[in-house]
Amino acid sequence: MSDRRAPLRHLPAMTYEHLLEKVRQEGAYPSREKAEAAVHLVLSGLGRQLTGDERVDLAARLPLEAARVLTRQIPDTQPLTGWGFVKDLAARAGAPLGTTRWDTGSVLSAVAALSGPDLLSRILDRLPSGYALLFGRAELTRAA
Repeated sequence: MSDRRAPLRHLPAMTYEHLLEKVRQEGAYPSREKAEAAVHLVLSGLGRQLTGDERVDLAARLPLEAARVLTRQIPDTQPLTGWGFVKDLAARAGAPLGTTRWDTGSVLSAVAALSGPDLLSRILDRLPSGYALLFGRAELTRAA
């Protein structure tokens, strides 16, 4: 009897080009290059924040090029809140906070679509407060 399970493969729901086009449209960027810069900035930052199975599962749903950007990062030992995340990205990019918040929402809304609701819920449970809005979800208060 043979083992019929296929080896794990990277099977994204969309190509990298489609991801860039989705981000370009969401963010109303004038060029593919601007969208790609936002994708690299935000996915690098997310790679420094996300750990565990959620990181692995998200990488498997992203196009290979985007997954590499995410997983190339070593997770920080001190997690950032959603607002801290945006401020950190702005400082790294040398960009205004408003622009960086826009970039973050544009990229993470595309990531949310690729991840699906179950994985997105797991990701938000793992991250500190303030990320739900960045992913385009309502920020729900947890019961005490």
